[in-house]
Amino acid sequence: MNPVLKTANEAINRMTRDLVKRQQPDGTWHFCFENGTVIDALSIILFRSLDLDNEPLIRELHDRILAAQQPEGCWRWYADESEGNLAASIEAYFALLYSGYSQTTDEPLERAKRYILSRGGAGNSSSILTKTLLSVTGQQKWPLSVKTIPLEVLLLPASFPISLFDFSGYSRIHLIPLLIMADRDFTVQTPQTPDLSELYTNRDIGSEPPPEEHRKLLDPIKSGLGKLAAPGHYLHEAATEQAKRFMLQRIEADGTLYSYASSTILMVWALLALGYDKRDPIITRAVDGIINMRYTADDGHTTLQNSPSTVWDTALLAYALQEAGLPANHAAIRRAAGYLRSKQQHKLADWSVHNPNPVPGGWGFSNNNSMVPDVDDTTAALRAICRLARTDDSFRDPWNRGLNWVISMQNKDGGWPAFEKNTDKEMLTWLAIEGAKAAATDPSEADLTGRTLEYFGSFAGLNIKHKFIKRGADWLIDHQEKDGSWYGRWGVCYIYGTWAALTGLSAVGIPADHDAVTKAVRWLHDVQNPDGGWGESCRSDVVKRFVPLGQSTPSQTAWALDALIAVSPETTPEIERGILRLAAFLKHDSDRDTAHDNITDHATDRDTASDAAALHDSLYSYPTGAGLPGNFYTNYHSYRHIWPLLAFSHYRQKYPS
Repeated sequence: MNPVLKTANEAINRMTRDLVKRQQPDGTWHFCFENGTVIDALSIILFRSLDLDNEPLIRELHDRILAAQQPEGCWRWYADESEGNLAASIEAYFALLYSGYSQTTDEPLERAKRYILSRGGAGNSSSILTKTLLSVTGQQKWPLSVKTIPLEVLLLPASFPISLFDFSGYSRIHLIPLLIMADRDFTVQTPQTPDLSELYTNRDIGSEPPPEEHRKLLDPIKSGLGKLAAPGHYLHEAATEQAKRFMLQRIEADGTLYSYASSTILMVWALLALGYDKRDPIITRAVDGIINMRYTADDGHTTLQNSPSTVWDTALLAYALQEAGLPANHAAIRRAAGYLRSKQQHKLADWSVHNPNPVPGGWGFSNNNSMVPDVDDTTAALRAICRLARTDDSFRDPWNRGLNWVISMQNKDGGWPAFEKNTDKEMLTWLAIEGAKAAATDPSEADLTGRTLEYFGSFAGLNIKHKFIKRGADWLIDHQEKDGSWYGRWGVCYIYGTWAALTGLSAVGIPADHDAVTKAVRWLHDVQNPDGGWGESCRSDVVKRFVPLGQSTPSQTAWALDALIAVSPETTPEIERGILRLAAFLKHDSDRDTAHDNITDHATDRDTASDAAALHDSLYSYPTGAGLPGNFYTNYHSYRHIWPLLAFSHYRQKYPS
């Protein structure tokens, strides 16, 4: 037997056994959706501002934040963020101080203060979340970039050039609480609220006029409001009531807003701004919902997830295990599929504003999500139940509903969005709010379009002979980068997008000798690391070009491998080297001691195998999930299992001898 195939087989067998053992009795897999320290920091500040007595959790969150501080005094989103992250550092400093378990005179906080001041002070952060945190606690004025957006924008009808549902769902659900608070210049302080004045070099922060593009965006809003036939005070009261109702109608059963901790935290402060009592049942339930997102990692640290990834992880793992050889009627697969079937969404929600006709049938990301389906989670769930849908009537209707829902979500340009179709008005990206260019709209993306095409081709039997599939493939080909890669919005970054695009194009019938495919293959070969793997820095997301990490990561190596396998009729040296590198990762994961020899050669400027092991371990924690460029990244703890298992399995399927 080919020794590389033997290595792949051994990895598949070991991973399959381990994953089946890790499945929960309800059919799910629980892995951490780790989002730096931002949710931990915001939650500490929220709990203290509500005078909540939750000391064990606050202490655990404090300790995790403190442990993440770097020697330079800063906090980072990713290891090679060489200058540190000012926003994350301000949030962490504030939370440590407000927790009561750290003091300004403590050496870690003194280091943090020096770092923050060296970067221009607290007022120099461009993060809208950090600005909100500082404004709501009375540290600085509410920024004009938010205050200049009138709350009355909620009243503009869809027929106007700009209306509320032109914004993406993710930005909308965060923007509305911000507008409520900024409209009222709301602050919430307690006797324990820290005074951060020592972190400022400019006390007039917040009064700077927004840039010209932002003002241009306000013109159609003001023009539209002028056409509403009602006195100004009535419009303002109506807008305030509409904003409150908008939030309350989107609270999940667990108390969270739209299933996200970040928007829930903002909602709680917005409700306080509207006069709600700190002990109102809505606020109490919201806090409980946030607390229920806690996860204690293998290192013993507790974190609060922004949104548990239960549906996503369960769908992908059930699919990966079937690709690895588990039959659809295996108990583990049936349990997972039963859980997924129970999580299919059957009600119209915000996504239907731009897509009013189809029957609901999508899936969301998390266990607590009942109203925010998305295309990627839906195709993941459909992959998982595909084989059962062929033989079990109880899965046939969910399959058909999901398939038709995904088809209905295609944008008019031919690609697919994440959450809501045709929400791509460029002028909304002019907002003077950091992240607006990435979050204010929900346009077609290469990763989503590629993943959707791969589902259609590999699982629904559709190809470019179908007109809507051809439109999707054409969109992808038209949006290839000059170097042959594609940018991926929800993963890091060009490796992720190129993997999704290549596997999608191949699945729907684009031949391996097509120019777009050969260019992409050359690019993947060019960026392969000397050790046989692939790795990309989160900085790619910021500068919008590929930035090598300098090391290989398991998920990015698996993505590149899966892409090459999909379009290569025969195995290649690049694929073989990649499989061996991926196997070395897994060998280290299962037997750390014996893996030292495998990784020492790749550790630069390290004197011992233990140093190499530490470096290797850090590659597992490197975030390869993307949220907002420069400001929100995710370390999916599941990814070290999902994508390598798929790559090994597809290698075995494609090259069985």
